[in-house]
Amino acid sequence: MNVLEAIYARKSIRKFKDEAVPKEDILKMLEAATQAPSPKHQQNWNFVVLTNRELINKMADIVTESHEKLGEIAKTEKDRKIHMSVIKYYTCFKNAPAVIIVYGSEYKMIEYKILKENNASQEILDMLVSPQSAAQGIGAAVENFLLAATDMGYGTCYMTGPTHAKAKLEELIGFNKPGFELMSMIALGVPQDETAPKPPRKPIEDVVTFID
Repeated sequence: MNVLEAIYARKSIRKFKDEAVPKEDILKMLEAATQAPSPKHQQNWNFVVLTNRELINKMADIVTESHEKLGEIAKTEKDRKIHMSVIKYYTCFKNAPAVIIVYGSEYKMIEYKILKENNASQEILDMLVSPQSAAQGIGAAVENFLLAATDMGYGTCYMTGPTHAKAKLEELIGFNKPGFELMSMIALGVPQDETAPKPPRKPIEDVVTFID
């Protein structure tokens, strides 16, 4: 499978076979992840691999509890129903034999330091950080992981929704590295034989502008 084939074959998988993913295969995917570009080559990522079923189930319980509490404070019944309708997508990682927790650190910007020391307005500082460079670096690494997994015959689901329970998840996982926080997670495993089709993408003409 070449790169383009992997790109078009990749889709979010939420149903997995009860098969362990060998550690050496996970390491190959993580090696691919670390080949991603990152702002100023800061490589602001760190990965925690969970295969402990008890821990994964506890994570799902934490996300479920957080999700339900958010639903309870919705101002309208419509909002509550919409919010609760996606809970299965936020907790589908509990069906995976492995979950990769992606941590990220702050992107250190010399431009920010220079502007702040010269009393730049908060508006200018906010504009500078609005591209969210740290998150962009994490996203690039995750995509490399997803494509490597696809090429190797595995299924993945890239998830940021569960981060509404980030504080409790971080406490449960117990990964402590100064400056790093939980950014996202990836469910990983051998996909079941029948999985949902890849949803359609927007027409290319709706998302591309050429300026000649």
